[in-house]
Amino acid sequence: MEKYQPFNNMDVVPQLQEAHDSTITNMLFSPSSSSSSSTSQTTTTLSRYENQKRRDWNTFGQYLKNHRPPLTLSRCSGAHVLEFLKYLDQFGKTKVHTQICPFFGHPNPPAPCPCPLLQAWGSLDALIGRLRAAYEVNGGQAENNPFGARAVRLYLREVRDSQAKARGISYEKKKRKRPPQAPTLLKTSSSPSPPPPPPSVS
Repeated sequence: MEKYQPFNNMDVVPQLQEAHDSTITNMLFSPSSSSSSSTSQTTTTLSRYENQKRRDWNTFGQYLKNHRPPLTLSRCSGAHVLEFLKYLDQFGKTKVHTQICPFFGHPNPPAPCPCPLLQAWGSLDALIGRLRAAYEVNGGQAENNPFGARAVRLYLREVRDSQAKARGISYEKKKRKRPPQAPTLLKTSSSPSPPPPPPSVS
C-alpha cells in the first residue's frame, strides 16, 4: 500500500467552507489612480472562487509531491482522489456521530460527545467541484479527469447519506413548486348531432 507523508506546511490545507461558491462574481475590478495625461487603468483581481480554486489546486499538488512514492498528475486516478479526501478528514470541524452514540441522528446534541470531527459533505463536494475545474484549466483532458471519476461521485454520495443520518439533517434539494395550471375545458364538437332513427312500422 502506498504511503505518504503529511504536509510540511499545514497552512496550505484548503479552507473548506460550505455553500460559498454559488453566487460569487467571476471577476472583481478595482480602478487605479491615474493622472490627467494618461487614461484610467483597472486592476483585475481574482475572485474569491478563483483564489480558493488556486489554493485547492496547490494543496493537491503538494499532496502529490509528499506522496510515497511521489505521484505525477498524469498518473493520478480516482483512487488517489479518494485517498486525498480521506486524508483531509483529520482537519475536519464537523461532528459526525457514530451509530453507538446516544446523539446519533440528533441535529442539536445537548451535550458533548467523543465522536470524530470530519470534513462536512458540502465542503468535500465543493472542493471536488473546484479541483475538477482546475484540472481542466491546467491542461487536463475532461475524459481523464480523476475528480470526475465514478468512484469519487459514489463516495461523495455515501458521505452525504451517512452524514445526513448521523447529524439528523437533510441534504435533499427543495423542489420548486409549479404554479397551478388552469383547468382545461373540454372542447365541444361543432358537428351536428345525428338525426333520430325513423319510427318502426308495425
